[in-house]
Amino acid sequence: MEPIVIIGAGLAGCEAAWQAANQGAPVILYEMKPKRFSPAHQAQGLAELVCSNSLRGAGLNNAVGCLKEELRRCRTLFMEAADATAVPAGGALAVDREGFSAYITEKIAAHPLIELRREEVTTLPETGTVIVASGPLTSEALSQEIARLTGSEHLYFYDAIAPIVEADSIDFAKAWRASRYGKGGDDYVNCPLSKEEYFAFVAALKAAEKVPAWDFEKMLHFEGCMPIEEMAERGEMTLAFGPMKPVGLPDPRTGKPPFAVVQLRQDDRHATLYNLVGFQTKLTYPEQRHIFRAIPGLEEARFARLGSVHRNTFINAPRCLTRTLQLKSASRIFFAGQISGIEGYVESAATGFLAGLFVPRWQRDQALPLPPATTALGALLGHLADSSPENFQPVNVNYGLFPPLEGQRRKRADRRLAMAERALADLEPWRREALPDTAVGFAVDVSDNEFQQ
Repeated sequence: MEPIVIIGAGLAGCEAAWQAANQGAPVILYEMKPKRFSPAHQAQGLAELVCSNSLRGAGLNNAVGCLKEELRRCRTLFMEAADATAVPAGGALAVDREGFSAYITEKIAAHPLIELRREEVTTLPETGTVIVASGPLTSEALSQEIARLTGSEHLYFYDAIAPIVEADSIDFAKAWRASRYGKGGDDYVNCPLSKEEYFAFVAALKAAEKVPAWDFEKMLHFEGCMPIEEMAERGEMTLAFGPMKPVGLPDPRTGKPPFAVVQLRQDDRHATLYNLVGFQTKLTYPEQRHIFRAIPGLEEARFARLGSVHRNTFINAPRCLTRTLQLKSASRIFFAGQISGIEGYVESAATGFLAGLFVPRWQRDQALPLPPATTALGALLGHLADSSPENFQPVNVNYGLFPPLEGQRRKRADRRLAMAERALADLEPWRREALPDTAVGFAVDVSDNEFQQ
């Protein structure tokens, strides 16, 4: 069997390589680091997490929790690494980002059928089977090549990165540890703001200097990663009802919720770093230091990383791809990850998982049934295939992508749980056919959490 060429060793590329190699297919996996880094990447390891260390909600009341459980039951490398490097995060699954990357890097490097090549790919191979998993920060040269193949211009949007603070620089005389409504233990650090402090903070955000976009680029933000200063422009109380909502977080000194609160989430296994939850930003570095140090408890904050903004690219999947992630104009070329038109770490790994299954079967002229539309995996494929090409935008997995339930109407929480139970039941026969040698371990968290979609 000819080697499968995979471009990009992020979450999608690594998972695709792992699945294809485990089916006996030789893989050549290209990663341009450390010879070249994107504007957002910093480390040399594979599967680097850039925007956050959170994989979002763990419970089945959240569609991404259902997707993670599907990937866990399919024994994906992504979930194996996530479970092995998890850190406390209340109702979410978060990981030690360095440990997570190191885990996957070691596994990929040790696989006898995966050849890792540390070099940049600027043009697609003229022959052979290719999986493009170059990510949302695809280089300009490769982007032009993909645009030529797809026959249409790239869509694009901007994604912003939240700052990270060193834990021992937080003032715990003002901040306290707790999770919203007490769920998950004392996993978050909370910095309270009074009414006066909150409105001063909002005013400072509005007046602050931002990093300008290039003149020829239109700013399009993904709603799930809206920069904090952009949210502030939508109204003075937008933040208080968004990432700074104080509900379920009483200040232990007063017994009452503050007017607003900034939450910080553990970013590494040893709890030495914390990221500001929901504080993605495109403020200039000096403005970030000045404004974020005005938050009570962060007056002396040391920033291990400041926020930044970068250009994300993705193809118009409904127009360009088949339901098996193949390019309509060239069936030997597959796409996976965020460049295919989905959003999020878990979703990227999921499309890599599927591409890694589809490609070896396609090479052998063997049909692989699609995952049922009632599963999270099937729902993602449905989004890429069935969305309107005129209005296509990347999305996170959500229960709105799933087929509706039949029968009587149910409350929202009951409906979501029923959808998850249906998804996992329908997944099993497909999993047995797609991965006949895969043993299943059931580890489901059905608890509610504050990361509902």
